[in-house]
Amino acid sequence: MSEPAHTDKLSVTIPSHLAEELRSRAGRGNVSSYVTEALVRQLEHDRLGDLLAELTEVHGPVTDEELARARAEWPGR
Repeated sequence: MSEPAHTDKLSVTIPSHLAEELRSRAGRGNVSSYVTEALVRQLEHDRLGDLLAELTEVHGPVTDEELARARAEWPGR
């Protein structure tokens, strides 16, 4: 992942056991990159949730029939 043109330095507090695993997985010099990539994925997930809520509000919930049709079109799912 390339470094963004502009960055902000933040301070976060996390449980010690998570910090230990984070350092272990990311390496001490790569923690910011690892956390940034995780944050990008979480924000994408949140935005998809927002879109789903908006579509449900506009079009109503997905019916069982629509869900069955979609599952039939994607058999591995």
